[in-house]
Amino acid sequence: MTEEGDIIKKIQKNNIREKEVVQALEKNNGLTWEEDGVAYMEGRVYVPNNKELREEILREHHDPADIGHPGQYRMIELLKRTYWWLGLKENVKKYIQGCFKCQQNKVQYQKKAGELHPLEIPQGPWQEISIDIIGPLPKSNGMDAIIVIVD
Repeated sequence: MTEEGDIIKKIQKNNIREKEVVQALEKNNGLTWEEDGVAYMEGRVYVPNNKELREEILREHHDPADIGHPGQYRMIELLKRTYWWLGLKENVKKYIQGCFKCQQNKVQYQKKAGELHPLEIPQGPWQEISIDIIGPLPKSNGMDAIIVIVD
């Protein structure tokens, strides 16, 4: 078992909350069992709710050069082969969004914006106006809308 496995064992053994989670998973699903002091869920290692441990696992499955910064879906598939924890997909999504290299190399599928053509400056007040009506809103003093007029 790797260093991660030893850390997982230690957390699951010593943390009362993690013991409760493992017991609840055993009762509800019947899919959790222990082998060498590590809890498994659906044949995958259950990773305790430990921020540092989860970030280390995410880092090991994302940053190495041989893996090459996989995207969100590929990384989820890599992790789901071995690990399980509640919120895995959300954690992966946040990690990918926080990776500078991934954001820098992200392909943009959106069309480029057209050139801006500024409006002419009006000669006096009330020559150019815009009106916006917001509503219906919950009634207040018998009114249920807001009108915004910009000169």
